[in-house]
Amino acid sequence: MNRIKFGTSGWRGILGDDFTLENVRIVTQAIADHLRSEGLADNGLVVGCDARFMGRDFARETVRVLAGAGIKSFLCERDTPTPVIAHELLRRKASGAINFTASHNPYDYNGIKFSPAWGGPALPETTGDIERRANALMGEVCYKEMFLDEAERAGLYEIIDPRPAYFETLRRLIDFAAIKRSTMKIAVNPLYGSGRGYLDTLLTEAGIDIVCMNDHLDPYFGGKPPEPAAAYIPDFIELVQSDPQITLGLATDGDADRYGIVDGDGSYIEPNYILALLLDYLIRRKGLRGDASRSVATSHLVDAVAAYHGVKLLETPVGFKYIGEYISEDRILIGGEESAGLSIRGHVPEKDGILACLLVAEMVAVEGRSLQQLLTDLYQRVGEFYTRRVNLKLASGLEDSLQEKLQNPPETIGGRRIKEIIRIDGSKYLFEDGSWMLFRKSGTEPVVRLYGEAGSAAELDRLMQAGEQFVLG
Repeated sequence: MNRIKFGTSGWRGILGDDFTLENVRIVTQAIADHLRSEGLADNGLVVGCDARFMGRDFARETVRVLAGAGIKSFLCERDTPTPVIAHELLRRKASGAINFTASHNPYDYNGIKFSPAWGGPALPETTGDIERRANALMGEVCYKEMFLDEAERAGLYEIIDPRPAYFETLRRLIDFAAIKRSTMKIAVNPLYGSGRGYLDTLLTEAGIDIVCMNDHLDPYFGGKPPEPAAAYIPDFIELVQSDPQITLGLATDGDADRYGIVDGDGSYIEPNYILALLLDYLIRRKGLRGDASRSVATSHLVDAVAAYHGVKLLETPVGFKYIGEYISEDRILIGGEESAGLSIRGHVPEKDGILACLLVAEMVAVEGRSLQQLLTDLYQRVGEFYTRRVNLKLASGLEDSLQEKLQNPPETIGGRRIKEIIRIDGSKYLFEDGSWMLFRKSGTEPVVRLYGEAGSAAELDRLMQAGEQFVLG
């Protein structure tokens, strides 16, 4: 029997293999036991799901198990974006949230994401306790269940619509009037996911001319992972390119916590650059002030923008929970990851792709320039940064030797002298010329992720070749 293992954003598995109704019941009971042990179950749990197969079935089973444990559930009435569930959790001051989502993973995956009362993804000490409890319960009938009508009569089950309150928060955070004045035409792509009815509704209400694609329910996500990266949205890029009236393309992933941005000419703009552009915009044009945070794998362009404006940069391990903790503590203005996760002060301590898309639309409207023009201007002020990530498969025998190599690197790699080593997550080598590379080993397969950044495209090519040679040579 497969063991339950929580990763950077919850427990995920393949439907019908390890992600089954029985295992979901066990994990739900483990969450209930965890909350009871901490005395934190009295305010109930928000329960929701994304648009995947059986998401609603899993959510209802969770409600039944929680009711059997005497814990109230607030069940979202339809598939719901992850940031919206986080928003509702905070609004209700609930004890936590259980969200069935595998985010940008392929259609045959699903997952459980638990969020504690502070609203962000659970930190390792919390997921570690839930994981231990769940694995100890495997193979037992360890839970009670209550029929939904019985749970409703007992006051332990309520269906809710979290969308209106979330919309009100976005109307406070986003300058929709500026977007409307711009007379932009915007393309929207929710990738068949739970972001349907969010960006399109808000922009239409604001009087924006929009064109939508992939905005109907399809649990297969069109046959591709619901990830708004350039490789998975060629149809969307073609749509933007084909219509000269479109100023911007905005996409969200399967649970709408990640974003994908396409400039008016069809150029895909990397999340690394979006984070830096928004930090600059929030300070320079909106007059806001505050520090920034990024993961160890994210571009140092964010650092350069922070330094330019005289604010601090806080580096975290990979996993938005660490950035979310800073937002929850009101320590930063904006935080994000290279994997397209972003949020801001005054909002949920969770990735929000809907918010990110709207902030980009506001920025383009207010600045009156394309994203590439804005990036060129930013480079002129803080210098140029080019970033890339590749996955390197490790042949048999390389896995054991790689760890020793990473712990004891040479003084130089590819002719670049190592200035500093950061090990908060993987092994990150900072070089004297300002470039860097990061190696992070996959926890589930023989793959090492290589991230690199340099001051030009040609230098980045050489850096990445040196990194590959270091690992595989």
